[in-house]
Amino acid sequence: MQDLLLGVGFGLVTASIIALSTVALSLQYSVSNIPNFAHGELMTVGAYAALVAQNAHGNVLVQAFAAALMGGIVAFGMNYLVIQPFTRRGARNIVLFILTLAISLVVQNGVLLIFGGANVGYQLSQGAPQQVGPFLFTIENEVIIVAAVVIMVAVHVLLQYTKFGKAQRAISDSRELARITGINAERVIQLTWLVDGMIAGFAGFTLGASVGSLSPTIGSSFLLVIFAAAIVGGIGKIHGAMAGALLIGVAMEVSALYVPAEYKEVVAFALLIATLLLRPQGLFSAERVVVR
Repeated sequence: MQDLLLGVGFGLVTASIIALSTVALSLQYSVSNIPNFAHGELMTVGAYAALVAQNAHGNVLVQAFAAALMGGIVAFGMNYLVIQPFTRRGARNIVLFILTLAISLVVQNGVLLIFGGANVGYQLSQGAPQQVGPFLFTIENEVIIVAAVVIMVAVHVLLQYTKFGKAQRAISDSRELARITGINAERVIQLTWLVDGMIAGFAGFTLGASVGSLSPTIGSSFLLVIFAAAIVGGIGKIHGAMAGALLIGVAMEVSALYVPAEYKEVVAFALLIATLLLRPQGLFSAERVVVR
């Protein structure tokens, strides 16, 4: 029983990292309707920005801010310089999808050129593990979970109670109707990519801190798990993304108690396949594109 509780505790940490990434992806997709396969690279640049900040300044808040800022800059530039020009020309979604794959390769190789291909250690002060209810967490684990909860709440408040969030929901329902009502859809989409990148960059920081080392593929290797959580929860559904991330994260870590740890991602893909077979719209989906 104790081992099971430890597995669930580790799962909550993993679920927090997945939730950050998945909510960012779902938010961007629900508004722009573009599947972004460079999303993992936003996490990668965030993680390496945190590493650079750590080498220049030891403060963990500076590292987290640097990660979010760099992720936001790259995502905004990706949309503004590449995606939007093609969108204005009426490019089909398959073209935009291929563009995100190309951007992924460019960013990944740019990181490889600057930092090299070897794994680089990235450690934060963890402190001694402490009992929190039935779970055993380090300070780092607690910070990751609390940060994820705060950001999830912030995204919910943004969508439900702000003018910008209401504009995002209107665009996700119907971009043309949103334009007719006076909403600057292009501007809202630009800012959504910025928010997406900032959350993804921060998620990269938490992922790097959790793993303890960085590589140019750290984000892309996590991408399929993110998509699995998004699809299980209902692609484009913000609250579904949170629930899907919780299910995937806990299932992965608990399964590691019974099968070799290198196979735990297979559990995520098994849940993905089962969801697609039994409930293609997602386990936690609703009728609207953005969950109320």
